[in-house]
Amino acid sequence: MTREMSFFIYLLEQYAGDKGRSASDVLREWDEHGVTQEIYDMYEMYHQESICNAYEDIDHLVATGKHKW
Repeated sequence: MTREMSFFIYLLEQYAGDKGRSASDVLREWDEHGVTQEIYDMYEMYHQESICNAYEDIDHLVATGKHKW
């Protein structure tokens, strides 16, 4: 497993837990909005920042289709 995939799984599980949702529900939402690959591709930025910044960006990406930063 790549470090990107390991981090993506970690991010997904942490995000879901903090939102009080299941990881499968969150992944389904990301897929429906077409942002799953975009979130995966943000490894370089997300793994260096506070996890809260990643959550903010993901929320904005899901809502608007664009990154917050």
